Amino acid sequence: MNACRGFEHLEHTADVLIEARGSSLSEAFETAALATYEVMTDTSMVEPKVKIEVEVEGYDLFNLLYRWIEELIAYTDSQRLVFSKFKVKEIEVDQDYARLKAEAWGEEFNPEKHPSRTVVKAMTYAQMSMKEEMGCWTIRFVVDI
Repeated sequence: MNACRGFEHLEHTADVLIEARGSSLSEAFETAALATYEVMTDTSMVEPKVKIEVEVEGYDLFNLLYRWIEELIAYTDSQRLVFSKFKVKEIEVDQDYARLKAEAWGEEFNPEKHPSRTVVKAMTYAQMSMKEEMGCWTIRFVVDI
């Protein structure tokens, strides 16, 4: 297991501040998604039964992260899916364009199987940051609960 990879839920007055890490930008985006779903339920109880393909575009990396998490939350809101496994296959960034292609695996939320924690209402730009130091990407952002 990569020593860099992981996440924490940090103190925030009203919402949840997430810090996600990875040895690549793709891995940090995967960890950010996992951390978001860990707010909602115990992801170790979510089986990878359903696979969805996600492709989102943005105007920079911050907007791309926002749209990535927002798209996953939309699946949860519309199809009651919760996810536990993520694979970012491609992140492409140009001067004023960014694109992400990924896959997510999970299953329909079942209150008898999945502990209900906190509902994540939306992704936000609050306290959003991204940095790469010594081969480790760190992403911070707040989700609205």
